Amino acid sequence: MNCQVKICGITNLDDALMACRYGADALGFVFYSKSPRYVSPETANNIVAQLPPFITPVALFVDATHEEIVSVINGSARWMIQFHGNESEAECCSYQRPFMKALRMKQGDDIVALVDQYPSASAILLDAYKPDVPGGTGEVFDWSLIPKNLSKPLVLAGGLTPDNVKQAVKQVAPYAVDVSGGVELSKGLKSEPKVRAFIGGAKSE
Repeated sequence: MNCQVKICGITNLDDALMACRYGADALGFVFYSKSPRYVSPETANNIVAQLPPFITPVALFVDATHEEIVSVINGSARWMIQFHGNESEAECCSYQRPFMKALRMKQGDDIVALVDQYPSASAILLDAYKPDVPGGTGEVFDWSLIPKNLSKPLVLAGGLTPDNVKQAVKQVAPYAVDVSGGVELSKGLKSEPKVRAFIGGAKSE
């Protein structure tokens, strides 16, 4: 299986094109104002307009308003949406774009039941749970807790780095892996050697 790779927290064109050169399949843009990786709709759409074909730009929102989401996705027909808050299936579907729903791995949660609440999702992203932090925790969760019978393709996130991504792909066999802080020089700026090593590790299995 060729694991797909999403490099998240893109804030500038140089990092976007660099990630594409090394084989990234998707790029994530954060539209959550409290994040140090926040990017404006104008900046993001300018980057998206210059991406190579077949690269999927993913717009990440956390309980955003309809107006906030539309201000981004109206800028390009290429956008996929990643919902990281408490959005319902109906709300996720209302934008008529492919979407994935992020869920945080919390001890005792019935992940299969939570996934089944989003039948229209293209994929489900699983991230580490940290109170009051909707995503980007930089922490690894116990991969053995992931159910084997999920009804949707799995995107694995949470504390992934060039050092552990190969093991993650081998153990979990996800459809895709998602990284942000694990390939950074500083928040919002990517490290070329780390991006290269991460993508190489993810796709080596």
